[in-house]
Amino acid sequence: MAGHGAPHPFTIPNFRAYWLSRFTGTIAVSALAIVLGWQVYSIARDPNGLAMTIKEASFLLGMIGAAQFVPLFLLTPLVGLAADSMDRRWIVRITTGVLVLTAAMLGLFTWADRLSLPVLFTAAVLIGCVRAFSGPAYSALAPNLVPRESLPTAIAVSSIAWQVGTIAGPSLGGLLYAIHPDTAYAAITGLLVVALLAIFLIGPVPQPPVQKDHRVLARIIDGFAYVRRNRLVLAAITLDLFVVLLAGATALLPIYARDILHVDASGLGILAAAMGVGAASTACYFSVRPMKANVGVKMLASVIVFALAILTFGLSTHFWLSFTALVVAGAADMVSVYVRQSLIQLHTPDAMRGRVSAVSQLTISASNELGEAESGLLASLLGPVGAVLFGGSAAILVTLAWARLFPELRLAKTFDPPEMLDIEPQHGVITP
Repeated sequence: MAGHGAPHPFTIPNFRAYWLSRFTGTIAVSALAIVLGWQVYSIARDPNGLAMTIKEASFLLGMIGAAQFVPLFLLTPLVGLAADSMDRRWIVRITTGVLVLTAAMLGLFTWADRLSLPVLFTAAVLIGCVRAFSGPAYSALAPNLVPRESLPTAIAVSSIAWQVGTIAGPSLGGLLYAIHPDTAYAAITGLLVVALLAIFLIGPVPQPPVQKDHRVLARIIDGFAYVRRNRLVLAAITLDLFVVLLAGATALLPIYARDILHVDASGLGILAAAMGVGAASTACYFSVRPMKANVGVKMLASVIVFALAILTFGLSTHFWLSFTALVVAGAADMVSVYVRQSLIQLHTPDAMRGRVSAVSQLTISASNELGEAESGLLASLLGPVGAVLFGGSAAILVTLAWARLFPELRLAKTFDPPEMLDIEPQHGVITP
């Protein structure tokens, strides 16, 4: 995707350190999420403890997602501005350090057999706060590390690190937890330490011009206004929001593993690994054959395939059919994220990239963490199978609607953005 003569991002030391930090940090946080979910569900279903029914425990499992989403939702207007006003490296360094302490704390409570629901929910809130600040800073930092002609490749490679880490992390968490809970927390903490050390290797990088007008509220609003006015960015962000919000099944994996497919934590790890297998395979393909044409249509098609695979998973009572369906879902999701993140980053000027990344992160978190709450609530009403079938069917309808409502997305041929002459809105007016 880089132009002729453009250096590959991996030849640049700053980008290599950034990529390693984002990859290991994302794996760790995603692994931590699946471990938290398994521990919450296990405590709720323990016949010698709370002894909740499947529907009652499903609702509680969904609340873990809500505990992470609420602080992120409340902080989003501020974190985007922070990423556009402060040294993005230090934002990531501080937040990663907090994650190291959080994972170590959970490991200590688990080792001492003192783990409880209040401890798990407190950790979920901390993780939500950290991700609120680190996400926009990570996303906005990548384009500052490479020359302009290498930017498309850098964004694609960075997106691959995030997506593969997001999907592969739960598999690692489940498999390590099956070996021993202490092993899982030790590995998660170690990965976060690697992420922290790597981000300290990044030298000084260009920063957006310091804004001296002190229009804090107006600048926050400008980020949302830009997303609303740029219909291609708006379509890409909102499609992911609704599809993953409706069709995401990750939160229900502990339920399927324990009470439908009747496997233990190692089986949960294998199921969680399925999407990672699909995503990693697709990412490897794009690393040698980057997408160049008809990117919008391919994104829409991949979302439909994702929803169909989730429907298959929801209906399956056979372990390996469920695994295969999730592999297909992971591959399709990788295509969607690859296109979406490239379009968003390349169609957003650097001076606004932190704020737009914050809006994007808000929708991603809404689709993931709030989606977990939605899945738990629906599962408590319809049962886990009914919740998955409803969500997958609704996701297909949303995708078809978006293809008609946003022709800009359907007609997008390449990742090439239009030239942006006025990169910072003046008095709320976005000038392309």
